Amino acid sequence: MSEDTSGETRPAAPVLLTGASGALGRVLARELAAKGWQLRLTDIAPFPDEVPAGATFEAADLLDRAAIARLAKGCGAILHFGGTSVERPFDEVFGPNVQGLYNIYEAARAAGARVVFASSNHTIGFHTRSTTIDPDSPYRPDSYYGASKVWGEMMGRLYWHKHGVESVLVRIGSCFPEPVDARMLATWLSYGDLVRLCERAVLAPQVGCCVIWGASHNSRMTWWEGDARDLIGWQPEDSADGYAGTVGDKTSGDPVIEAHQGGAYVKMGWTRA
Repeated sequence: MSEDTSGETRPAAPVLLTGASGALGRVLARELAAKGWQLRLTDIAPFPDEVPAGATFEAADLLDRAAIARLAKGCGAILHFGGTSVERPFDEVFGPNVQGLYNIYEAARAAGARVVFASSNHTIGFHTRSTTIDPDSPYRPDSYYGASKVWGEMMGRLYWHKHGVESVLVRIGSCFPEPVDARMLATWLSYGDLVRLCERAVLAPQVGCCVIWGASHNSRMTWWEGDARDLIGWQPEDSADGYAGTVGDKTSGDPVIEAHQGGAYVKMGWTRA
């Protein structure tokens, strides 16, 4: 792994990017390849763009343990953005996000690779917006999807303590081209900040197993504090503040949704009186 003290801006070994055909995977593939990174791209779906120079693409299912192990062999890091990325019925979440995540960590252990795990704010979505939490605050998942990300973070901790596999657990807020509602004025993570975060997560000399709140420099983000951004050398550069005039009044109108950090996910499948 290249160290930031060397002045290098790309890792010495290839990097495996799962979920490469998804919205965030495509951004990372394009931007990191442009920086000269050696990328192995994979997804269960075909890659919809031209494969960037210096990168390769191979379709693979996260449930195919042998294929994932082969793709990870010789890699210094795995950017794990694969799996089910929204709330779905339990059976659709379980396979890729639980069994598939195990396959990723087994591949990382065998390869001696660091994992950058695309976790989610939905691991803590039932905390209220009036509460400020840190990475040691209790998990309060708001969905099957959020619960699967809790599992992913727990696997990261297990593989660090038992096997020495390093992980950066990125609790992504809302990563879109721009904010679309009032909640995202707090949770928005710009594509640029995402790319820079992943760069530092891979290039930082040592990370252990740490949590980063994946949000840009948004003045309304008062819910999350105390992460490991200084450890990896990352600070967000973009901000949702400039969008307040256009989306600041766009709310759900639902008091339960508006009270909780997870937003609409807390009401999906809701049966409480």
